Amino acid sequence: MSLRKILTTTLPLVTALVTTLLLSVTADAQSRSLPAEPVAIGSEPQFVYDGFIVDNHYALKYKQQAVERVFHPPKKHARNPLISDEGGYVTVKRNPETGLFQMWYQTHTPRLDAQGKHKGSNYAIAYAESTDGLNWERPALGLFEWEGTRENNIVFKGITDQRASGPCLIEAPEADRRGYRYIMSYHTGGVKKGMNGIRVVGSQDGIHWDKASDSLLAELHSDTLNSIVYDPVEKQYVMYCRAKHIYRTFRGDILDTGASRRVARMTGPSLWEEWTSEPQNILIPDELDSAKQFNFFYGMPVRYHAGIFWGSLWPFKMNTDVVTELAFSRDGVRFERLPARPRLLDLGEDGQWDDGMVFGNNWIEVGDEWWFYYSGFDGPHGDPTARQPGIGVATIKKERLISLRGPRGGGVVITRQIQWPGGKLLLNADASGGEIKVRLSDAKRRVLDGFDYEDCVPLDSDSVRHTVRWKDKSIESLAGQTIRLEIFLKEADLYTFRAGD
Repeated sequence: MSLRKILTTTLPLVTALVTTLLLSVTADAQSRSLPAEPVAIGSEPQFVYDGFIVDNHYALKYKQQAVERVFHPPKKHARNPLISDEGGYVTVKRNPETGLFQMWYQTHTPRLDAQGKHKGSNYAIAYAESTDGLNWERPALGLFEWEGTRENNIVFKGITDQRASGPCLIEAPEADRRGYRYIMSYHTGGVKKGMNGIRVVGSQDGIHWDKASDSLLAELHSDTLNSIVYDPVEKQYVMYCRAKHIYRTFRGDILDTGASRRVARMTGPSLWEEWTSEPQNILIPDELDSAKQFNFFYGMPVRYHAGIFWGSLWPFKMNTDVVTELAFSRDGVRFERLPARPRLLDLGEDGQWDDGMVFGNNWIEVGDEWWFYYSGFDGPHGDPTARQPGIGVATIKKERLISLRGPRGGGVVITRQIQWPGGKLLLNADASGGEIKVRLSDAKRRVLDGFDYEDCVPLDSDSVRHTVRWKDKSIESLAGQTIRLEIFLKEADLYTFRAGD
């Protein structure tokens, strides 16, 4: 067969294959950054702050006013610290059957030389529990020796009982859990080569951890809280860590070692076998961080919720302050931060128990609130012997970290085309100082009969689940249809909307 004939026969097939692959990649990327319309919203809350579900917003007096994005930080609880004189990276889970709050946190004891100089620390994972999330008990479990006694609340010291740090509970599909109710990742070091790094272990009660399940995920000395989340779209696990196999791997100055305190990302198909991927840095401090000398990131716990990866980012000022900021992403790769860089959890005032460092984690839902547990220190990072730890909590109404706020002259938020799944329209919104009305339109913004603003019963109160009503018609009759929501906000904050009962 001649070369011309081979090319004539095979080139169209190759071209078609490449085109198909490109279209597949493009469609996948678009589905996570810019959704295909009409958007099938299901029953999940739809967050409006990031432009994913919102097609447009504007003020009626557009020369002087605007619909603005507003950050709402959680408030530290008056009972803080909930645990004093102990604590490190902290993770909390609430038992869905009993309502019991369970906490796992990193604890350590310093190692000193003959002159009393700090040489490092021994690490373990401790446990506490609470019926209300505020009053915590640290049970004497007698499982491990720690500081010369078994009268302690230590539940895990690693695969070799030498070192376990950075506990992070993992939410995984039932098929991946191997029958365990609890799955925890942790970091271990200073043990046998090939065993050091990020590991996972399972438990039935969160107290007794099954060493037979203990598996190495990555032989990586990422000495921070290495957060692992399941990505249901890509059907893979994602870990946020430090790329310390590339940076800070040998002694020397910054020119040769580089900086390891960045946020890296790596992926794997399973929780119980070693990952073959390499971590890649995805978040590096920028000029806004540099202006405040926060030139490092200590880590970033991440949670996946309602189509968004929520990151509690830890900016670090060498070698003093650590604070917590919010980062967010639709694909788990490209994270955004608010332009003003507000703190999700800021340092306490001078003299407070958390005025040196705050390491925030992601929330747990308690009724209509989100509770953010965090570890705090009353001294800087640079001198471990000059600070005391503690654990506290900050709270906010659920889904309310960022809103779109309408100005005093009124503004409008218009969604993309959505396929209404049925049920009522529920808004998480605060209209106690103003007013909210909603009208429904079609793809071309032609108002649907009976669903205009004058047909809508105005909202003028604060609720995480307002039910929007119209005088003579119900949105429930539009199940399966393609519509837009056109939400009028006057001195009101809109957080999410969803379809529900």
